[in-house]
Amino acid sequence: MADRLQTDWAPRILSIVRIVAALIFMEHGTSKLLGFPEGGFSPEAFSLPWIAGILEIVGGALLVVGLFTRPTAFVLSGLMAFAYWLAHAPKSPYPLLNGGDAAILFCFIFLYIAFAGGGPWSVDEMLRKKS
Repeated sequence: MADRLQTDWAPRILSIVRIVAALIFMEHGTSKLLGFPEGGFSPEAFSLPWIAGILEIVGGALLVVGLFTRPTAFVLSGLMAFAYWLAHAPKSPYPLLNGGDAAILFCFIFLYIAFAGGGPWSVDEMLRKKS
């Protein structure tokens, strides 16, 4: 039973985690750049938060479908590490107090995906099977 869970379901759950994390991540970008959902923050064009919003939308969309999964996840992991140390850590050493807990989680989820891949339900996997 445990072997079946490992071989059959672990890769599928990896795909589900990738998709859900990417959709939630995209929401941060759409809030910044498209005003949906309304977040009350609209960064100036070509500022660091604006560039982050672009990466959140484009990178999130790539991860949702599982295209260029490993390099995209690696870049987004770095983005979240950068965001944590630049925007959150200076406020407090405690993630709960500095609002950086989501950045930390995204950083490590994306780092894991960069090494594990997108799972069986990804465009990358479909392309790999065709070649």
